[in-house]
Amino acid sequence: MHSMGLQIISLIVCIAASYPDGGLAAVFNVTGFGAIGDGIHDDTEAFSQAWEAACSNGEGSSTVIVPAGRTFLLSPVNFEGPCYCSNVHFQVLGKIVAPNETDAWKGCVSDSWLHFSDIPGLVLEGSGVIDGRGSPWWKNVSLGILKNALHIHKCDGLQLRGLHHVNSPKSHISINKCNGVSISGLNILAPENSPNTDGIDVSESTHVFISDSIIQTGDDCVAINGGSSDIQMTNVSCGPGHGISVGSLGANGSYATVEQVNVTKCNFQGTQNGIRIKTWPGGSGYARNISFEDITLQDVENPIIIDQFYCKGEFKCEDKPSPSAVQVSHVTYQGVNGSSSGERAIQLFCSESKGCTDIKMQQINITSAIPGAKTYAICKNAYGESSSTSPPVPCLTLHHDDVLGREASAVWV
Repeated sequence: MHSMGLQIISLIVCIAASYPDGGLAAVFNVTGFGAIGDGIHDDTEAFSQAWEAACSNGEGSSTVIVPAGRTFLLSPVNFEGPCYCSNVHFQVLGKIVAPNETDAWKGCVSDSWLHFSDIPGLVLEGSGVIDGRGSPWWKNVSLGILKNALHIHKCDGLQLRGLHHVNSPKSHISINKCNGVSISGLNILAPENSPNTDGIDVSESTHVFISDSIIQTGDDCVAINGGSSDIQMTNVSCGPGHGISVGSLGANGSYATVEQVNVTKCNFQGTQNGIRIKTWPGGSGYARNISFEDITLQDVENPIIIDQFYCKGEFKCEDKPSPSAVQVSHVTYQGVNGSSSGERAIQLFCSESKGCTDIKMQQINITSAIPGAKTYAICKNAYGESSSTSPPVPCLTLHHDDVLGREASAVWV
């Protein structure tokens, strides 16, 4: 049937419901625009038409429905605003899958599969599944062509709720230049050995709240990147994966800033890292006013780590002195408890040019996951204070002005 006819039929059958505030909600089911949902036929055009109709609705709110019980195959697609309606709900109750062959991505100009941009008030929610089918891409990691599954750009007031995100080629969810973001109730899953499959990446965004989610991937569970501030995380379960990271920051000599980050009531199980701050040598800017509170660790290889010598693919980055670094300061660790699979429970590796200042540790208790084994803390150019901390961190009793350039020290416990 002609696409215009499908649009007319869909507009006729769309549901109009009154909201308490007197507005209207128009519902656009993708099947009304010709989506088949058998997982074989490409439904991209039907989704694009449903989105255009919803975005063009000039009264009240619009909802795009992806119905349950069906699997919809989509090629890379952009859902763009601005929209005429007050806000758009994108409700996924069924399953959306990416092409299973990398050739199907040829000609894609975006670095992502599903791209939402310039849509204030976007709500992406549901009990359904977004499957990036990343395994063919993981084999090509050395080519640098991995794609993010879901990228959301300039969507202030964004809400993400309830969905299952699995097997992304690269990052499962990328948030960029969004202000006022609420993310909750997500399940994100990829194999432990899948490369670069971050759960949630946040960049150049403010007032972001992430809660009540389970993230099990092959890379960072959550990564907070440059230009971000007021980032709150609570009740996030991480593992396997590379932990929750601030950074990396300052790659290729760039200027980067992150501030006002609070991670609380999160747990890590079997992760490579726990709570981490990582910056490249030669960069500039700052990472400051960061706190990690009420953290639970189980069999974590590197529970607490600050690394100002982060050099991906370079194993002796710390042997290459740099005149500049991203300043790390005002970092608080309080109530961090659990077990480490490695000997180094606490690693604070900071550059001689800047150092890490105003680091505070209180009520830390990290023991070895191996019966009878010990853990220790090691520091380089890190300054601050600690109390009730095991293993002890004596370098934090020192001040930057007194011991500039102090070599690494370790105390076993």
